[in-house]
Amino acid sequence: MVKENKAAEAEKKDKKVATKEVKEKKVAVKKDASEKKETKKKVSKKKDVTTEEATGVLASEMAPVSEETKKANAKAMNEMFGLVGYEDDDSTDSSIEIKIDENSTAYYAATGRRKTSVARVRLYTKGDKTIVVNGKAFEDYFNDKNLQTLAISSLDKVNLLHKFRVTIVVNGGGVHSQAEAVRHGISRALTVLNPDFRRRLRKLGHLTRDQRMKERKKFGLKRARRAPQWSKR
Repeated sequence: MVKENKAAEAEKKDKKVATKEVKEKKVAVKKDASEKKETKKKVSKKKDVTTEEATGVLASEMAPVSEETKKANAKAMNEMFGLVGYEDDDSTDSSIEIKIDENSTAYYAATGRRKTSVARVRLYTKGDKTIVVNGKAFEDYFNDKNLQTLAISSLDKVNLLHKFRVTIVVNGGGVHSQAEAVRHGISRALTVLNPDFRRRLRKLGHLTRDQRMKERKKFGLKRARRAPQWSKR
């Protein structure tokens, strides 16, 4: 009995010591948290160093950055991150002058492709300056304004939007891929008209054939990568 009482007293003492240690740890953690909050408040109360204090020059006295340097910096950043075909402004290529003979019956033809869409484009200098797609008016075939601007963007960038009678025969794919195929074909036809347009259109990405296609279906799967539902049990 005496031994049992001694063991029970020892267990009680150990429990008391453990509870004291836990309480001391909690108090220490609370103190650390309060000290961190106080240091944050002190740092926030300090004044931020302004450009005038750091450089000793007033903001009004600093030299303004020219637009040329801004464009050069933007181009350098685009080349660094691989953003090919990016343009920081919507400027048109008005420096290249073209003499168009409206009496000649000649035309400039090219073929554009995107996914499974194929567009055969012809640019006529003679006749009404309209765009016909598969025998329909351009606005009737491409109802969406975004698709309209996408298809004619090459002519707009070269500043020749209402200078040609354009006939287009496009087959395959959806409406969006057809619009991109039309843009590709118009860009190629413009390079046939004047090779000087190649550099700008290449920079815009209008001459590159986008090789991305729909991935084929695999056997054992429902689609290209969609697998049938699987249950463990």
